[in-house]
Amino acid sequence: MQVVALAAHGRVDELAAQAQEFGVEHVAIYDEQKASKLRNLLPTRCHVHTGAQGLCELASLTQADMVLVAISGTAGLYPTLNAIESGKDLAIASKEVLVMAGELVMKRAKEVGVHVLPVDSEHNAIFQCLHAQATNPEWVKRLVLTASGGPFRCTPTEQLKSVTLEQALHHPTWSMGRKITIDSATLFNKGLEMIEARWLFDVPIEQVDILVHPQSIVHSLVEFTDGSVLAQLSCSDMCFPIQYAVTYPERVDGKLHPLRLEELCDLHFELPRRDAFPALDLARRAATIGGTMPAIYNAANEEAVRAFIAGRLDFPGIWHTVGHVLNQLPAHTNSPDLATILSDDAAARECARTIIG
Repeated sequence: MQVVALAAHGRVDELAAQAQEFGVEHVAIYDEQKASKLRNLLPTRCHVHTGAQGLCELASLTQADMVLVAISGTAGLYPTLNAIESGKDLAIASKEVLVMAGELVMKRAKEVGVHVLPVDSEHNAIFQCLHAQATNPEWVKRLVLTASGGPFRCTPTEQLKSVTLEQALHHPTWSMGRKITIDSATLFNKGLEMIEARWLFDVPIEQVDILVHPQSIVHSLVEFTDGSVLAQLSCSDMCFPIQYAVTYPERVDGKLHPLRLEELCDLHFELPRRDAFPALDLARRAATIGGTMPAIYNAANEEAVRAFIAGRLDFPGIWHTVGHVLNQLPAHTNSPDLATILSDDAAARECARTIIG
């Protein structure tokens, strides 16, 4: 396996170190102001690409067979589409891409004949369960995504209003960036994953459910019409789903820590508190309406999370804002094109900012 290109938002030192370690000849830095510093840290043979266009250039490189998209938010959409048009398999870790434009992305990938391989641990688990046997879509009763429940799984509803940023960033299982950590605390992360699963596996949103599983050992499950349930288990390490996605359809020994069942404590499952955390019902509503409504859901949440981080919105204000935006903006529901998706995304952000004040 050869890494031919790497991209980062602004962490120049880490990007340069990795590029030199793996002999990478193409790098992209999204923050264009840091491009000169990056060039000074790299040998002259390494080409530096910049900005959003730089990401698209990397995704189209002829040397690559696969593009792994792991960009938080909506910035991964254009590189994803460029990778598909270039005939490359996709390893998707950016759920926002499929939430915004799942119909468009999956349709085009099928037309071009490229694989779309999930990297999120939950979707990767479902992918493994479905491919463990020759699965007829009619045999699938439901997909069950697991959630750790976040840091406020047991917090009384009336106390959520006083949640601080520091508390919201303290995830019990995973070490992640700010945005996704807060999404995990509000369960918006699971809402986005529900919509993503609907497109990845071509099932109605009614067949996608959530179970809270605090131990984060069972990464997701598939229930079949005969009552059988298949689950994928592994230690809580993102190296497992990443490795499976980039080596598919093979399985290789990556020297990862094996799961020892005899050492596990009890595995606990419970239903999510939908009344306390409305993100899941809002996601189901957005996916049921379809069209650009999932993009509106995602954009409103991004703006609300940004306001919470800035101290301009309390914790429940995140889902209150998203709910208001869904109520106020009509969606384009007839297979919207990219321009329409981006237009409604922008409208949702403006609406959310107006609501926040």
